[in-house]
Amino acid sequence: MRSLLTAAAISLAFTLFLTPVFIRWFRKWGWGQVIRTPEAIENPSHGQKRGTPTMGGTIFIVGTIVGYLIGGFTGGNPPTISGLLVIWMMIGFGAVGFIDDYMKVRSQRSLGLSGWRKIVGQILVGVPFGIVALNFPNAWGQTPASAYVSLFRDIPVLSFMALGPVIGWILYLTWLSLIGVATSNSVNVSDGLDGLAAGAGIFVVGAYSLIAFWQFNQICTGEGLAPALQPACYDTPNSFDLAIVSASFVGALVGFLWWNAPTAKLFMGDVGSMAIGGVIAAMAILTRTELLVVLVAGVYVIASGSVILQRVYFKLTRGKRLFLMSPLHHHLEMRGWAEVTIVVRMWIIAGMLAVSGVGLFYVEWLTRA
Repeated sequence: MRSLLTAAAISLAFTLFLTPVFIRWFRKWGWGQVIRTPEAIENPSHGQKRGTPTMGGTIFIVGTIVGYLIGGFTGGNPPTISGLLVIWMMIGFGAVGFIDDYMKVRSQRSLGLSGWRKIVGQILVGVPFGIVALNFPNAWGQTPASAYVSLFRDIPVLSFMALGPVIGWILYLTWLSLIGVATSNSVNVSDGLDGLAAGAGIFVVGAYSLIAFWQFNQICTGEGLAPALQPACYDTPNSFDLAIVSASFVGALVGFLWWNAPTAKLFMGDVGSMAIGGVIAAMAILTRTELLVVLVAGVYVIASGSVILQRVYFKLTRGKRLFLMSPLHHHLEMRGWAEVTIVVRMWIIAGMLAVSGVGLFYVEWLTRA
């Protein structure tokens, strides 16, 4: 427990107190936000944000790593392969976003990586993650991830390897890539208002920290687990380390949100939003709750879903729009909602959906206990 609390506290202190230093550096380097002209016209308040330091996601990425390592080693819980896989997804997806941000800042245009290039970059990060996650078994033969589709735990009838090793590996890596791409891009779409993506991320990743910690307390290989609870135990390896790394990430986001809340002194950029998506995807996969992420991270699903609905409706009706502007939070802006009102209400929705996901996770455990 000491490792978890230390990791969160160190990450929080890092981003809370050192972000002003990074803001000065970013201004010196010319890392200012680029706003699309149509967006500035439709939302005049967005035009006022032009030039605000961006790429702040690098701060909470570094803060997470610092807190995770210090918390783990000081508490006698050194990094495990599962925790390092989460760090890999955070850094890898963040790097894709960093390249996109840097291209925009350097050219002073809102045209960075194309959508497909981002997806290719995310897949190049996700495939090694998937390969490593299905190897390196522990003393009980458990690998960080599994070759099953999961909801609250692995679903026995949905095994990729039942179709043979070759097809199984292809489907498994495709499934993991789909989770990573969908999650990171959903968070990216949500990052349109000050503090929205960061605040929602605190609830979502915090929920996964609780899930991982509960799995640690109910792990099948743990000593002293009551026989009556054996049917409800979890085969998730390194679950405590997953709780530590996710708590560290939450702490880093809380400290960052202090500076990112309306009116933001700093934006996270694609480097930040994609890093958040990478962490959420990794936690969903490694805690064996892949389908549950749709509910736990539901606020991001709402944002990306509104974009998809807008495009589908536009094509089906030959030019008509379902929303005044997508994603949904921009539609609400166009309806006259204040930015801070939208952000706080989205945080409330994020909290309710995350709590609902954790609640269903717990109810499933009760049905087995």
